[in-house]
Amino acid sequence: MQSNVFTAVLMPLALAVIMLGLGLTLTLADFKRVIVYPRAILVGLGCQMLVLPVACLLIAHAFSLPPELAVGLMLLAASPGGATANLFSHLARGDVALNITLTAVNSALSLVTLPLIINLSLAHFMDEGRAVPMQFAKIVQVVLIVLGPVSLGMFIRSRSAAVAQRMDKPIRILSTLFLVAVIAASVYTERANALSFFRQVGPAALAFNLVSLAVGYFVPILLRLPRRQAVAIGMEIGIHNGMLAIAIALSPTLLANSTMAIPPAIYSLIMYFTAAAFGFYVSRRYADEQDPAVHRTPTSLPEKVSR
Repeated sequence: MQSNVFTAVLMPLALAVIMLGLGLTLTLADFKRVIVYPRAILVGLGCQMLVLPVACLLIAHAFSLPPELAVGLMLLAASPGGATANLFSHLARGDVALNITLTAVNSALSLVTLPLIINLSLAHFMDEGRAVPMQFAKIVQVVLIVLGPVSLGMFIRSRSAAVAQRMDKPIRILSTLFLVAVIAASVYTERANALSFFRQVGPAALAFNLVSLAVGYFVPILLRLPRRQAVAIGMEIGIHNGMLAIAIALSPTLLANSTMAIPPAIYSLIMYFTAAAFGFYVSRRYADEQDPAVHRTPTSLPEKVSR
């Protein structure tokens, strides 16, 4: 998609607003909680940073995705979870405090992993001449656009939790409106290919979503983590921050490619249905289960869980 005033101004602003909203939900305690859940955090990060990119790569090849759609799917795999994962985890009786901690740690690590996976994906799927090398300037752009608003949001919350709470809903609405406008513009631009894109990437996005949920849930179970932590990791791994992936794909200072935004957009629609089905399954199956390990595991900071 060619850069114009609309995308040049709106997309960086939308991305900044999204990251500000994320920062409003985080505190330093979220990062300190890593000490409380070291094993669960390591398992969740291993699934997110190592297993999912490999699984996504295999799925992109298995479905023979065109290069730009494959990169878009890989961008989604590199994106951290979001606040929606916390809600679904709560409804499915997962460990929400663990979700919050994983979101915080994943968001911080994504400052490095996002540029890395994006550039490796461009080099792997697209012609060498179109691959974007790992450039310091590009990393600085990501840090400024992502870390700046997150830090501002965390600072506001640290000074006044009440102000942050009042800002949270308007910021969410504003970021959603920004992205709806940008996505609508992108769909209009690609309207001739929209149906073809959905047929091409829809099954792959669904497969990746199901694999993400399965990896996030069953790997912790196999490693004998408490079931509530397995549910939390499953939701965190299965519900990616599609808005962030879309914003990065469309941002003129980053990828500026509307085709790469198609996989995250489709995934963002699919994941609500699959996450709801997954949450219903685990909550009903284990509704009467008494897990002693869960009761011995500190869930700490109930004020964060209830937000």
